[in-house]
Amino acid sequence: MSNKICLNCGHSLSDEFCSHCGQKSNTERITFHSLIKNDILGSIWHVETKFFQTIKNVLFRPGKTAMDYISGKRIRYNNFISLLLILFSFNVLGLHFYEKFAPQETLAQSSDIKAFFSKYSKTILFVIIPMLAINAYFLFKKVKLNIAEHFIIGTVSLLGILILFLLDDIVSLIGLWKPISMIFNIIDKIIFGLFILFPAITYWNAFKDSYSNPGLLWRVSTFYVLMGLEISIISFILYEIF
Repeated sequence: MSNKICLNCGHSLSDEFCSHCGQKSNTERITFHSLIKNDILGSIWHVETKFFQTIKNVLFRPGKTAMDYISGKRIRYNNFISLLLILFSFNVLGLHFYEKFAPQETLAQSSDIKAFFSKYSKTILFVIIPMLAINAYFLFKKVKLNIAEHFIIGTVSLLGILILFLLDDIVSLIGLWKPISMIFNIIDKIIFGLFILFPAITYWNAFKDSYSNPGLLWRVSTFYVLMGLEISIISFILYEIF
């Protein structure tokens, strides 16, 4: 293999991948078999596996996932910012279908709140992450992470919230079927509780080895108080000015 050169950049090959541009060394002529196996099935399997693996890790070990990414273990995960935009789009789509199929009396109960968050969802989305990062930077100084690294943890926390929102949209849609509406209303409340707790779960999971339980408890509690005040102020400003 050492005598081969990369067909993409012309550098010498000594391994499975070119050390200069990253292209695979095995770039034989494209056949129908290789097209199906490598280009179509291989690409779909790689993208889907990585996507769902990232979703699973964000949901079940969000803090550890963020800290792994910060420490340099990144190849196993989808880019968090790209995933954030994808999930945000799915949530907008889910809300659209819920509003399309839900009875008018159901929508009327929360129309003002839904209309407000639907209108300013992008603003709220991109303000929450810096707020999470700045608050965590001052509350968790012992771990010696910079603002950008706290930004990653905040992004993972928001990813988890968007995943739960998407699950909630699906549950709400299924719950429109009257025979099972009571069961899905209970599930909806459980998901809402998880949504509220998810930032706490993220930071607890990330920093449980750096602080005692009482130390984490007062920091996370203070974190929630600060976030509640900041979100209330931002929502009030948006509501009053716009």
